[in-house]
Amino acid sequence: MNVFMFSRFFSQHSEARKKSTGLALLLAALAMLGPFSVDTYLPAFPAIEASLHVSGIEVQQTLTAYMLAFSFMMLWHGAISDALGRRNIILVALTIFTLASLGCTYAPNIHFLWICRICQGLSAGAGMVVGRAIIRDLYSGPAAQRLLSLVTMIFSIAPALAPVMGGWVVTLFGWRAIFLVLTIYTAGLIFFCYRYLPESLPPQQRQQWSLATLISSYKAIFCSPSFHLQSATVAFNFAGLFLYVASAPVFLTQHLGLNAQQFGWQFIPMVAGIFLGALAANRLAGHTPLFRQVRIGYMFLGGAALVNLLFHSFFPAAIPWSVMPLFFYAIGMSLVAPGVTLMTLDLFPNTRGIVASCQSCMVTLLGAIVAGVIAPLLDNSPVWLALGQSGFVCCAMLTWHLSKQAHSKHHSSLSIENL
Repeated sequence: MNVFMFSRFFSQHSEARKKSTGLALLLAALAMLGPFSVDTYLPAFPAIEASLHVSGIEVQQTLTAYMLAFSFMMLWHGAISDALGRRNIILVALTIFTLASLGCTYAPNIHFLWICRICQGLSAGAGMVVGRAIIRDLYSGPAAQRLLSLVTMIFSIAPALAPVMGGWVVTLFGWRAIFLVLTIYTAGLIFFCYRYLPESLPPQQRQQWSLATLISSYKAIFCSPSFHLQSATVAFNFAGLFLYVASAPVFLTQHLGLNAQQFGWQFIPMVAGIFLGALAANRLAGHTPLFRQVRIGYMFLGGAALVNLLFHSFFPAAIPWSVMPLFFYAIGMSLVAPGVTLMTLDLFPNTRGIVASCQSCMVTLLGAIVAGVIAPLLDNSPVWLALGQSGFVCCAMLTWHLSKQAHSKHHSSLSIENL
């Protein structure tokens, strides 16, 4: 009897692990859409300039247009999914992205490319935002943190694969083929999501779709100091790494003297760091207190930013020394992000979709500012790039410190109310 019960328990546990791993793979594939939309075509900037007879700034604005649209729509993916269900929103967004990618493939001029990139931005974030809400719908505590870390580990392949793949595609087939690959990738996602993506939010748990309800939900979130501080912590950490993603066409080609096929020199260390940091976060979940894990993450973040600044202050940019700090920075970022993200989602348990939207919007909006304003101002000098990264880390440390204080006050007030 005991053998039978053990066998049954083992079978159920094994089935649950397979199910969670399959869900992680699918959600990671959805989250990869964002990096693929940005990183794959970075090596193609010079080819787009020559093909469409435009300036580098005009091509750079295709990235800015995408990021602004991406961040704006981030506010709404979660709210719509709270009212209409998670699965439906993802399927509609993927369809729009597929059509927009096809439009980019055959864009006759830069203005048409801007429009199609805006449409891509409006739809690309649904999988990332709604995916976080799905995880929190189905799991809680360390299990949710482990699954989110697993998604991050799988997702981390994209930023390394995308620019390398983009460099080879643009060399062999031209820049338009990059968007054709995106079209095929999203069409495949539509098929797999239709077949295998579960609906994690049953109709009886959905929020009423009304202007008053939305205004009330957004007001509560945006009036919460804890939300702003925790979201800013994740956003500033990300901005310190994204500064180098947005500057890659200049940093790699002008400062490091690399070509389109060699973008992996920067992106592979970054992604290896994201993967290892997420793996560490996955292993630490449930065993190490959240605040201690974040502290360890900031040791990596602060140390990497400081070494990066010191090296470029005294030596010219060079491989591999100029990219090694990015590896350790990415480890720290991945150690901090899962726990702080789940803390933010738990601030408003009844509207996690909207919270995920608002948090992602803040991260992406700062990314858009980095891509459109800060990176062009700083990418003329490796020292200025290192200073920019150090500044973002300092801002993140400050917001996390203030967030901990707000968190302690909130729990103290709850304890007093329960007396």
